Amino acid sequence: MKNLSDFVLITGLSGSGKTTALQALEDLGYFCVDNLPATLLQSLLEEIAHHQRDLLRVAVSIDVRNRVFLDALPTALDSLHRDYGLQPRILFLDADEETLLRRYSETRRRHPLSDQATEPGAALRQVLLRERILLTPLSRLADRVLDTSQVRSHALHLRVQAWAQVARARGLVLLLQSFAFSHGVPADSDFVFDLRALPNPHYEPELRLLTGRDAAVQDFLAAQELVQTARQSLELFLRQWLPPFAEDHRNYVTVSLGCTGGKHRSVYMVEVLARALAGNGQEVLVEHRELDLRERFS
Repeated sequence: MKNLSDFVLITGLSGSGKTTALQALEDLGYFCVDNLPATLLQSLLEEIAHHQRDLLRVAVSIDVRNRVFLDALPTALDSLHRDYGLQPRILFLDADEETLLRRYSETRRRHPLSDQATEPGAALRQVLLRERILLTPLSRLADRVLDTSQVRSHALHLRVQAWAQVARARGLVLLLQSFAFSHGVPADSDFVFDLRALPNPHYEPELRLLTGRDAAVQDFLAAQELVQTARQSLELFLRQWLPPFAEDHRNYVTVSLGCTGGKHRSVYMVEVLARALAGNGQEVLVEHRELDLRERFS
């Protein structure tokens, strides 16, 4: 299977966004297969490799929908490694219980471990716990565990694509995201910085309805000595600590910067840090959670 350039295994909890993740990889040109029995994994890859001469990227989703075959997955992965030297990159999607309950309520979908078509909330909680226990061994094998509790579908699409392209990136993929403390800290953060002590444009009537991406807000914050001191400190910290992460074979780091409303200070700081840190083979991914905006700097 020398023509297989990348092999991704997507797994995780039902309702955590696996379908979106698979679609994101399909948009990148991956050959995608959903809900594959683990016992067919080697046969699938052999068949694809036999009929495809060009370099090929494959993504497969395996989860509790095929729970009868789930126990066979470790053996299937061992066989691929032994016979072909293949080692998949495993992406495990997670979400907290309340988020999963809400998603099931909104979609009215039946959980694959449910024994009945409809269930009261208490029973569904028990099913979710059972699924989490079944998938714990896989989560421990994952190259990345992504908590999607506070991630919208289109933002997840971009994050999965950025993660997938790490295999071809020379340096780290750095995600800088702004957020509002009033809406909770992003669960997937590697570093969290609190900017609420900085001067707040919200109290300037002419700036209140603008964001940190607007020139007037940027000019206001750029003129604040404390803001610039914070910017310099954060840039220095990240420049010092990102290289050790890369040397330790970490290739995706998430840095979250928060303020009260997630519109002014945190957005501004993410933007200026992204411009400062991009380059030198390093890709910087920007996400403004409360503004629902994403961007890449490279």
